[in-house]
Amino acid sequence: MNVLITGANGQLGRELQSVLRRGRADIGAVPAVYADATVTAVDADQLDITDAQAVTAFFTKTCPDVVFNCAAYTQVDACEENEADAARVNADGPAHLAAAAARIGAKLVHVSTDYVFDGAACEPYDEDAPTAPATAYGRTKQRGEQAVLAACDRVFVVRTAWLYGTEGHNFVATMRRLGASRDTVTVVDDQTGSPTYTEDLAWTLLALGATEHYGVYHATGAGSCTWCAFARAIMERAGNGCRVLPCTTAEYPSKTPRPAYSVLGHKALAAIGLDRIRPWEDALDAYFARTKNEG
Repeated sequence: MNVLITGANGQLGRELQSVLRRGRADIGAVPAVYADATVTAVDADQLDITDAQAVTAFFTKTCPDVVFNCAAYTQVDACEENEADAARVNADGPAHLAAAAARIGAKLVHVSTDYVFDGAACEPYDEDAPTAPATAYGRTKQRGEQAVLAACDRVFVVRTAWLYGTEGHNFVATMRRLGASRDTVTVVDDQTGSPTYTEDLAWTLLALGATEHYGVYHATGAGSCTWCAFARAIMERAGNGCRVLPCTTAEYPSKTPRPAYSVLGHKALAAIGLDRIRPWEDALDAYFARTKNEG
């Protein structure tokens, strides 16, 4: 197996490499097809996915069997100000990867986002729910989904949300840092979603990539909570005594509207027996145990 990971320096790209090296995650062993795999992990300085010719040449040289696209322009406020730049990474780049994958018969596992929905629902979004992005980030990611599905038959589009892990910038790392230096923090309590641990998501991506069940999937932590409840769970496990005070979205203004409801249903994963992602509370416990052991 020849594996290519783009966006390799991001938190999910690093987690994928880690799970492949270890051969397992907490929720299961890596499928046997990846045993002794050759893993090529690249970031923008090694492969500019917005350059179609560069992508074609790279695929011709490395001949990947499966590609995990973790590259994305994820700074939602910056996307509002630079939608054209965001589109090059979130829409054009995936299109180039899908076209190159199609030419050599490779599989593409493309990571997308809850932001393709409008966030106005009151029950989990199914995989076939109409998309209606309300932000530049969501629009560019929606275009990326459409592009890869049109360009390649062997594609998995995997939407996720509220991602955190042991690497990089994320909400859990921010709360731990603030909790170590403050007595209180204020966090919005009217946005609901599903915290998702990178290790659980990485295993799910690898498991999907070992199948022929192409299509659109949702992969997030099981259950849901508000950002405020998530922050309180983090502080409790960190044991720092920091109090989390609730506020409304209106009290915490942002350049970009955040989805009020980001919970994703997992019907597609369940249908093929791969819905193993843990309840978000259990995954958060595992994250703290791992960072304690590693730190």
